[in-house]
Amino acid sequence: MELDDHAEDLASDLGVDKEEVKSDLQNLVEYSVPVDEAKQSLRRKYGDGSSSGGGTPSAKNVADITPDDGNVTVTSVVLTAGKRSIRYQGSDHVIVEGRLADETGTIDYTAWEDFGLSPGDTITAGNAGVREWDGEPELNLGESTALSFQDEGLEVPYEIGGEAQLTDLRTGDRARTVEVAVLECERRTIDGRDGETEILSGVFGDESGRLPFTNWDPAPEIEEGGSVRIENAYVQEFRGVPEVNVSEFSTVTALEREIDVGADATTMAVGEAVHTGGVYDVELVGNVIAVRDGSGLIQRCPECYRVIQKGQCRTHGDVDGIDDLRVKAILDDGTGTVTAVLDDDLTEKVYGGTLEDALEAAREAMDQEVVADAIRERVVGREYRVRGHLSVDEYGANLDAETFEESDDDPAARASAFLEEVDA
Repeated sequence: MELDDHAEDLASDLGVDKEEVKSDLQNLVEYSVPVDEAKQSLRRKYGDGSSSGGGTPSAKNVADITPDDGNVTVTSVVLTAGKRSIRYQGSDHVIVEGRLADETGTIDYTAWEDFGLSPGDTITAGNAGVREWDGEPELNLGESTALSFQDEGLEVPYEIGGEAQLTDLRTGDRARTVEVAVLECERRTIDGRDGETEILSGVFGDESGRLPFTNWDPAPEIEEGGSVRIENAYVQEFRGVPEVNVSEFSTVTALEREIDVGADATTMAVGEAVHTGGVYDVELVGNVIAVRDGSGLIQRCPECYRVIQKGQCRTHGDVDGIDDLRVKAILDDGTGTVTAVLDDDLTEKVYGGTLEDALEAAREAMDQEVVADAIRERVVGREYRVRGHLSVDEYGANLDAETFEESDDDPAARASAFLEEVDA
């Protein structure tokens, strides 16, 4: 059903102007609100009581709130509160977002009005809207919400404030505080929502691990080799992994001390890693059971650097391709499989030759597949320890490898340890 049809149905049900409803519906959808949730929100706005049941919204414990609730009243503690600017209804709007908690659980919230929320406040929010976000309920606090601060604080079994280590961060987190070392930092110009915009991007690290970051309002304190404390950061997904986002509302403070960065990546079973949906810095161990097509000698588009087929780029059409090397190796540890993608440098190591050597071999054989075949002979059936960044999407799980080394584990010792574990 087209947006126009949804608007017509809503306008007919609610007895209001179709164009007004369509404008509101379009604004919500542009903010990534699913159509069904947007329609439910507009029914509440225009006075249709079907989603809220009429009367005063019932008081609920946080753990009992579901996406099916229209409006609720909840008493809770503000765990985190951070400002962020978003584009809404064609203009910039400053919201406050974070997490609330009571004795039963936690829930994310977005406040569309400035209620003056601070971590540690105990509040009662009457007529708070409920929406679904990423499969979970979220509270919307707006102009129709009656919010009051309670003198008697509510005790909750959760830490107040947003302090976190990098490995604690999850996509969707808001108002988090981290102390990190700036491992990599690059200034770039991108096409932003208001035209060309300068940003900083790179990699943060702490004792727990590493994560990529984007600083949308470049802070002079963020420079490669330095250490910083960042308050009010939020986390979004980028290429399948969590990314720390630093905005104009974040507070960035240079630290006098150095941050120790853990040298070891998190080691996980393949199935466990895939189940997370994406890990930035992870080490997997498994057997290479196959080398996929599209490995060995390949050609890339000179414009976008994507792999091309028969001189054709999906974006730029006919192009003169750039020769390159790549391996797409399927890694299996018995719990799951992942495709380890090796860049040209790692591919040269497993191939045992340079790009020029590979081109010469292909010319002599009059077949570029000889390069992929040589790589298969070297790696298939062997166990490797691979470290890199794992992303998971509808096309499968891919590990962009930073290291690809044959495992030095003793199979006999591992078999004995496994048998001991079974006997125990």
